[in-house]
Amino acid sequence: MTSVLIVDDDQPLARALSIALSANGYEVSVASDGPTAIAAAARSAPELLLLDLGLPGLSGLDVIRALRGWTQLPIVVLSARHQEAVKVAALDAGADDYVTKPFGMEELLARIRAALRRQGGDEESSVVEAGEVTIDLAATRVERDGVPVHLTPKEWAALSILVRHPGRLVSQQDLLRQVWGPGYESESEYLRTVFARLRKKLEVDPAAPRHLITEHGVGYRFEP
Repeated sequence: MTSVLIVDDDQPLARALSIALSANGYEVSVASDGPTAIAAAARSAPELLLLDLGLPGLSGLDVIRALRGWTQLPIVVLSARHQEAVKVAALDAGADDYVTKPFGMEELLARIRAALRRQGGDEESSVVEAGEVTIDLAATRVERDGVPVHLTPKEWAALSILVRHPGRLVSQQDLLRQVWGPGYESESEYLRTVFARLRKKLEVDPAAPRHLITEHGVGYRFEP
């Protein structure tokens, strides 16, 4: 059975969705807020997430961003917000599809099947080993030889982007845009400073790094 996590604080709707999906052969669990959803996704690794944007406390967009830090499970947004800007924001944050309320159950089932087909493959692990370093993307935790390593928010953001794409070169511009935001694409000195600190904290020999590799003038690469 394909497992689906419904995240919606509208209890009658969540109950109706749960009944309908169960009747169609899905294994369903429900969370009513963002932190519970993130914890449930890390604990039980559902195969698809149905997510409302208007959650109490942590918004649906925040949930998408948090999950995209370590998993590529399909996320289908269910929202009463029809504005194009909201849809674009959800898709840019990492949602796979956007269904506006009210919707027909047959349409939703078709969207779910399509998202699962696009996903394919196996779900990635949230824990990455790199020599003596362990990086837990779900828990936002790094250990070296079993000892926790404190990273600043910018250090963690830069590291996690590379770790999610092992062996792949990530350009300086992409890193600067994702870590500092639009308008910082030319501030390459920021990256040199952050990666110098990361190497001191994580590499056996910071002068000859094995895991955090610089392609000079182009970008950075993570090698497990």
